[in-house]
Amino acid sequence: MYLEEKKELVEYGKKMSSEGLSSGTSGNLSIYLKEEEVVLITPSGIGYFDTTPEDIVVMDLEGNIIEGTRKPSSEWHLHTLFYKNKPEARAVVHTHSKFCTTLSTLRMPIKAVHYVIADAGTNEVPCAPYRRYGTEELAKVAVESAGESNAVLLANHGIVVCGKSLKSAYGLAKGMEYVAEIQVTAMSVGEPVVLSKEEMDEVLEGFKTYGQVKREL
Repeated sequence: MYLEEKKELVEYGKKMSSEGLSSGTSGNLSIYLKEEEVVLITPSGIGYFDTTPEDIVVMDLEGNIIEGTRKPSSEWHLHTLFYKNKPEARAVVHTHSKFCTTLSTLRMPIKAVHYVIADAGTNEVPCAPYRRYGTEELAKVAVESAGESNAVLLANHGIVVCGKSLKSAYGLAKGMEYVAEIQVTAMSVGEPVVLSKEEMDEVLEGFKTYGQVKREL
C-alpha cells in the first residue's frame, strides 16, 4: 500500500543526502495522509541510497506500526506532534544542514537577512531549547518554539520544517539553509542588517499572490 508516497520519500531522501542537507543516516522525512490518519516515515539507521520503498514505515499518530518491518525514525515523535499541531501540514522534513545547525549551536534564530525567510510564514525562525534527540520532550519544545512558523531550529541539532506537500517542505528546508548561510557569512565580516517587521509584512502579503498558483505552507 501507499507505493507512490513511499517512492516519493525514497526520492527526496536521496535528494536530501546528495544535496548536502544531511550526511550519512542523519535527518528524516515523512508524509501525512490526513483522510486515512496514517504517517509514512523513513526508517531508522538506513542510508538514503540504501532505502527502498519497502523500508518505509507506516504508522498512526500515536506511533503504532500499521505496515512495515523496519524500525521508524527515532524522531517519529517530532513528526507526529507537528501533524497534530499544524493542521495544514502534510509533510515534515528534518535535516542536519550545515548552516542551520551552526546557528542552532549559537542558540540563535534565523533572521530576516533575506526576504525568502517569508517562505516559513514568519520574519524569524526561532531556535528551540536543547533536548536529547529522539525524545518526546524534544518534539514538545520544537512545536512550542515554532509557534506560527513552519520551521524551527533545534539547539545543537538541526532544523525541522513542515509543508502542504513533501515537495514544499523540502523546498522550505533548502530555503532556510540558504538564508542561514547568508546570515552566518555576513556575521563573519560584520553585523547583518535585518529587515524590519514592516518590511517583512509587505513581503508576506506579496507572497500570497506570487507566482502561478497560491503558495503552499
